[in-house]
Amino acid sequence: MIEVRPGGRRRIDRVLAADYVRDLERLSLAELRARRDEAAQEETDLSYLRRLLHARIDIVRAEQRRRSSGGSGDVVEQLAEILADDAVGTAGRHQSLEPSRVGDRRRLGESLVADAGLSNVGSLSDEALEHSLDTFTEEERSVSGRRREVQAVVDTLNSEIAGRYAHGAASVDDLLAAERDS
Repeated sequence: MIEVRPGGRRRIDRVLAADYVRDLERLSLAELRARRDEAAQEETDLSYLRRLLHARIDIVRAEQRRRSSGGSGDVVEQLAEILADDAVGTAGRHQSLEPSRVGDRRRLGESLVADAGLSNVGSLSDEALEHSLDTFTEEERSVSGRRREVQAVVDTLNSEIAGRYAHGAASVDDLLAAERDS
């Protein structure tokens, strides 16, 4: 479960703190953009973790389908097909950022895998396979919920930035000049 710790030092703790989007009109445009960028990076990282969990869910479900249909073979042999099926149906926001802290997210995913014994799904009992699916599904719900919360923060910050441009408090010319200088 992805917990948010009030007063915590992690990025998700900051981004989902109640005061992160409070009194935005008092912040400079640069501060707004910095907060938006920080929140967008957290969204990207949560999306990456969510994709890892979806892949594991798909692998477990594929093994369950193989067993219920009396199929033979190894799910690992079908891995490319299983994971490609998930990618085709994936929809969501465009993400221009690369995940940061990939190692941290991968370690969380791997700890779930290790706990569920997913490294060899064919050797798991039906009950253990079902437990694995429940574990991954519950974690995916948690990650998705936090991701939606972070998306709302990004939307709020983008709205404030857009409002400043719409009302003349910020100008595109200044933005372009700052981009050229950096």
